[in-house]
Amino acid sequence: MIYDKSLSRRVFLILNYFILLLISLLCILPFINLLAVSFSSSAAVSAGSVTFWPVEFTTKAYEFALTGGSFFSSLWVAIQRTVIGTLVNLVLIVLTAYPLSKSKQKLMGRNIYMGFFIVTMLFSGGLIPTYLVVVKMGLIDSIWSLILPGALPVFSMIILMNFIRGLPEEIEESAIIDGAGPVQVLLRILLPLLKPALATVGLFSIVAHWNSWFDGIIYMNNPANYPLQSYLQTLLQSFEQIMLKSGSDYTQLLSMMNARTGRAAQMFLGAIPILLVYPFLQKYFTKGLVLGSVKG
Repeated sequence: MIYDKSLSRRVFLILNYFILLLISLLCILPFINLLAVSFSSSAAVSAGSVTFWPVEFTTKAYEFALTGGSFFSSLWVAIQRTVIGTLVNLVLIVLTAYPLSKSKQKLMGRNIYMGFFIVTMLFSGGLIPTYLVVVKMGLIDSIWSLILPGALPVFSMIILMNFIRGLPEEIEESAIIDGAGPVQVLLRILLPLLKPALATVGLFSIVAHWNSWFDGIIYMNNPANYPLQSYLQTLLQSFEQIMLKSGSDYTQLLSMMNARTGRAAQMFLGAIPILLVYPFLQKYFTKGLVLGSVKG
């Protein structure tokens, strides 16, 4: 490989690295500040003396979040929702994207199907109609009420569809000549090639399911069925009421934290699973996203 060592090239690389470093700091520093706030005392946070290092180190905000109710049962609900919801998303995405990746000559009415999916992506049914459908289906207080309304993410389906279109047609044609049917082609030939795209859309689904809190509050009448984010949201909303309760078990704990430290701990706890999963999917993420967005 021949490297360009001209002055303009060096200046470009220096500016490029400087801009990337600046963007990285803009992304990382708020998160470090959030972590410092969550481990700082209420007085230090109220005085505005916390920047990127904890002041008067304390773990009271995390103790409140972890012991202030049904944290672990909500965590289990969130894990179930994320695992099952992501699997359902991936199965439906693959089963939909594969036939829609074919040309109009091979799939009759392809444009009509695509138009149907595009409309559902751009215009939702609305909160009340969706809630009524969930009620009529008998899904209230069921984990399926958190999974089925968004079972097919159309945006992710389009990414995978374009990724399949980018694969050489000769691969599928040679498999068909050897006697493979459409199901065999999909399972044995295409799926191993779709790992980057599946990792990408899978990460989208994991993040969406893990961070979602609003639907848990709407569709779950019993707070014991709340997923983790819904539980943490209600916990922080009831912070003031808990503080006003005389004789509360958390009076001493709450006197050493405030809503800001509690909210910082909530946001950090909610981000931990994504931080653990992302490094394993990162190598597929960029490749899958770029290749899937080449064709419209």
